[in-house]
Amino acid sequence: MTPYRAEPNADLEFSFPDELVWEELDRQGVKLPVQMKFVDLVIERDEDILLVEIKDPSNKAVPFAERQSYFKRLSDNSILTQELTPKARGSYTFLHLMERDAKPFKYVVLLGLDAFDPEQQKALLTGFKDRLLADIRCETDSPWRRQHIADCVVLSVDIWNKTFADWPVTRVPAAAANGEAAA
Repeated sequence: MTPYRAEPNADLEFSFPDELVWEELDRQGVKLPVQMKFVDLVIERDEDILLVEIKDPSNKAVPFAERQSYFKRLSDNSILTQELTPKARGSYTFLHLMERDAKPFKYVVLLGLDAFDPEQQKALLTGFKDRLLADIRCETDSPWRRQHIADCVVLSVDIWNKTFADWPVTRVPAAAANGEAAA
């Protein structure tokens, strides 16, 4: 199993089997097209390509006020229009231009919401997938003629682990997330 964290201070850690074909698309220190936004991961399966974006407002390092602001932006859909949709479009465009689009694309958004109570999570996630897919397919006054994203799904950490049981994600202790030895 290969461990992966989207950022050095991330406290969500994925365990990917060695045979899984995946790559970090939004890499730091690598020349990427200017003004394009990318998802964190691309996972290639036999039947499709998953574009995976990780958003974790529950990270222990996120201050309470920032966490509340993030929750508001999730609730009012500004995260959708300003971050999630552009990342799906940019990632698809990049992979298309690199001739890596022979399979359908599915957009997977992992939201680390465990710092919020279950009622807040439920309210936030209700209809979120439908709003995201609608925004991806129609960013202008008329829908895109090509459906570049076949489908999408928005998952909590618990649902990720049920959906992708072979690719578990765990929240690591704060000391381990910061690269320190745990006491």
